[in-house]
Amino acid sequence: MRIDYALRQHDQWYKGDGVYGDGPEFHWDYYNSFVIQPYIRTILPIVAAADKSYAVMQEKFDKIAARYAVILERLISPDGSYPAIGRSIAYRCGAFHHLANEALHQRLPGDLNPAQVRAALAAMIQKTLGARADFDEHGWLTLGLSGHQTGLAEDYISTGSLYLCATAFLPLGLPAGNDFWFLPSEPWTSKRIWNGENMTADGALKL
Repeated sequence: MRIDYALRQHDQWYKGDGVYGDGPEFHWDYYNSFVIQPYIRTILPIVAAADKSYAVMQEKFDKIAARYAVILERLISPDGSYPAIGRSIAYRCGAFHHLANEALHQRLPGDLNPAQVRAALAAMIQKTLGARADFDEHGWLTLGLSGHQTGLAEDYISTGSLYLCATAFLPLGLPAGNDFWFLPSEPWTSKRIWNGENMTADGALKL
């Protein structure tokens, strides 16, 4: 009952174009990536395998998850930064949990080459974890997004919770010969666009 309620409630909170509401109201944050979509990806296939009545929900979610992966990849700028919007921004590269998780499960949509996702995630990880001020004198992460920025941390953010950033490393679970590692590096979408390449226009998901 609890699992069914959680899945159906999120289905009701779907706002469109690959994004669920973080509750009945829409909030512009990364909670679709921090927790919502990665854990639906974990839970729903198990439930759908046990009860065929969830098949329609699974099919819908696969389309939503693919679209949101595309959105996340496009949010990574050419220098690896991304919009600092919404709460819990101090989770740093954990904001891309969903994209990393879809790569791990080999569920990236066809218009996302695994090599470009690898390059995008690597640039973003370096941007959010590469500054000396990201760590204190004992080697622990500091509160912030780019360095020590206590003003960016809500009162529920602690040093321990900062390590949600580790979810960006989920593709490490892929074998060495997987295309994610094996294919030559490719520029990601925003890098190609801002380098002047003529790209296909983005389009919203219509279910």
